[in-house]
Amino acid sequence: MSGTLRAARAGAAEARWFSVVATAEAVTWAGLLAGMYLKYVTETTEMGVRIFGSLHGAVFLVYTALTVWVAVRLKWPLRWTTLFALAASVPPFATVAFEVWARRTGRLPRPAARPPHPATAADGPGPADRAAPLHARPPKDRGTR
Repeated sequence: MSGTLRAARAGAAEARWFSVVATAEAVTWAGLLAGMYLKYVTETTEMGVRIFGSLHGAVFLVYTALTVWVAVRLKWPLRWTTLFALAASVPPFATVAFEVWARRTGRLPRPAARPPHPATAADGPGPADRAAPLHARPPKDRGTR
């Protein structure tokens, strides 16, 4: 395996993990906000804060460590991209916004297209694939009037 292909595969793996953890961080933020609502507004229970507070704390730590690891592996500049990724862990749901921005700007590799399912690939081309393209068909003779 060539070094470029190995680097591309490694970058895709880091991007996949980063995406999963960024989404988990946003989901635990939502749970923590819901728990805070139940605790402070409705004053019904503290369980949401207890459960999602711990989960969010753990995922937050994983996100920050993973951000530093991905930044080193993908050679992100420290000044903007890395600091922006770390700062995105503070406001609710900003990790997902950062992940979308990083993909659009090429800082995170896009996921590779999935190969076709083996069952459909083995069946061969379907009727639509065998039909001649529209531009290759001769025009119908409508007759002269």
